[in-house]
Amino acid sequence: MTRRGRGSTWPGRPSALPPDNYEAPPPVREDLAGGLVVDFRGEDKRQWSFDVGTLPMPGWHPLLAEALALRIGVSGDVKTLAGARDSWGATGRWARFLATVFPPVPTPDDLVRAHVEAFHKDPDAAELTRFGDMRELQLQFGHKRIRGRLPADAWDAFDRRLLRPKTKAVGGYSKGEFDRLAAAARADTARIVRRIRAGEQLVRQFRSDPGQLDPRQREMAVALTRLADTGEVPELVGGLDRRRRRAEFASNLFLTWNDIAPLMALLALVTERNGETLKELPAKHRILEGRAVELVIVKRRRGTKRWFESVTWEIGPKSRELHTAGGLYLLLLELTDRSRGFCGSSSAICFWRNGPRGIRGREEHYAPFESDLSYGHPVSLSAWAASRAKPVLADPRPASAAKQGKNRSEPGEKPSAEAPQPLRVTFNRIKTSADVRRTKQLGGHLPSSAKSNTAQVLFTNYLKDDESTREWAEEVMTEALADAEQAAWDAHARAVGRRGEPTVLPDAESAQDLEDSGIAPQTAREAAEGALDTGWTACEDHDHHPETGTACGDSFLACFHCGNCLVTRTHLPRLLALLKALGTLRERMSENAWWERYGPAWVAIRRDILAKFTPAEVDKARQQPLPDALLDLVEDPWDQP
Repeated sequence: MTRRGRGSTWPGRPSALPPDNYEAPPPVREDLAGGLVVDFRGEDKRQWSFDVGTLPMPGWHPLLAEALALRIGVSGDVKTLAGARDSWGATGRWARFLATVFPPVPTPDDLVRAHVEAFHKDPDAAELTRFGDMRELQLQFGHKRIRGRLPADAWDAFDRRLLRPKTKAVGGYSKGEFDRLAAAARADTARIVRRIRAGEQLVRQFRSDPGQLDPRQREMAVALTRLADTGEVPELVGGLDRRRRRAEFASNLFLTWNDIAPLMALLALVTERNGETLKELPAKHRILEGRAVELVIVKRRRGTKRWFESVTWEIGPKSRELHTAGGLYLLLLELTDRSRGFCGSSSAICFWRNGPRGIRGREEHYAPFESDLSYGHPVSLSAWAASRAKPVLADPRPASAAKQGKNRSEPGEKPSAEAPQPLRVTFNRIKTSADVRRTKQLGGHLPSSAKSNTAQVLFTNYLKDDESTREWAEEVMTEALADAEQAAWDAHARAVGRRGEPTVLPDAESAQDLEDSGIAPQTAREAAEGALDTGWTACEDHDHHPETGTACGDSFLACFHCGNCLVTRTHLPRLLALLKALGTLRERMSENAWWERYGPAWVAIRRDILAKFTPAEVDKARQQPLPDALLDLVEDPWDQP
């Protein structure tokens, strides 16, 4: 097969086929010592061999090797080296556990439920590790070719519903922390750019017009030109710090490992992508009309057919290259161009390493994440943030009362804040913070906010456990409810302006009290006897609507905005029952529908009518059994908006 890569086939041009004598490699092979080996070849072009023969319990080796091969092989679900290593780790821990069991379990036929239960509850393993191992063994032993080779009761112990342990939520950064981190990453990246561009400028000047350089500059230019041509950093003699001085000399033209952390932190901040994607950024790209750069990135954990995604990043003006994703990407390629040429990698991130013993010359240029994402050099963002001349600090948190007990000089004195600590920086927290910012900018609309994940994944993995998101959401909901209540109150005020304000007489108990309050004698007697009662109040003149002058045909909910409405102390229990029923109904309806239908009446009762009664009167009525709310009087089929 000679054709490779995406786009090598199209209609009329079928995919390349292997030669006639091609034989697929066996999923499990024997090494020279007779042990079983499972080879892994991932879709990320990374390979590894897992030697099952090094594990204890040789009677289990054939089954473990076959189960592992089915899990991480060509037809398996594991497609990355990191995932394959996780599967291998669970297999190894299971084999080592079986080696400690007494009486021994020499073969799979000897396995019983108690062994599986003991592994699942192993006190020497962390809870999250036990969960992960059980889940992985479920998948390995659950293959139709494997599960039948385990005793039924043992497989039944594996085939269970597992509850994921609760983990401590890790949210994003506050606005202050995010801004300080971004400023530090840009400042350090800018220093890296100035350093390398100064070295490149010196090489160009020496090659074009060396006479313009003073003797000291010329000496440095000669050394840098030789370095640019060969890529080989000379050995320095004398002094205990010659390794450090060698790295400082190479840093005039090449990135070093100390430069990777601030660069990748800024990439994460600007591109809003996770660390795995950034480590696999390709050097291959396309410039679109000088305005944007197009490249294909890798987004893992999307399924085997959806790893690759084409993105277009804005370049922006030259002065803003540290603020735009496209500008920063092209800047990264500029800084790593020489090292990439010497090591021949297609990755965007390449640098010069101060090689260990035996590695010198051009071999010191390499792409650190090309062969392994997880087990190469760890990128310690926290160490970079803490070791700067001006460390990136977290927001100070108030000290607890226990810690401040001895320091208080007065009983009412507030505890002082703890001293600021270095900020813990991780790719996950940067990604979470970026997603939170974008979601807030888009008003919380998750489908629009989802950038590299689905809306569900965005909420579950990034927004739900972030404290600032919860606080912002609570603030938004509070403002929305306040706006809805104000809109309902405005609707009530407009109706009252047309129909008049309800008459509320908290102290009236008899017909004489009503008559003394200005109610007509006949109306007062009928109201006192309850002859004028409607659903929750009384109506002084049902035959003459304040607006139309005709018989009233409005809903009982409109009584609270009408000048004919009469409320006395006897109506208070019914009003409280209605409020309680409306509160229950609010939990079953959408907020918009509830506020549109019941909001004006609810606000009128709460803010206009009940305000005329004393709190003691309301509490006394609420403590007594409330009557039926009679909501059916305004519901289908009697009254439907």
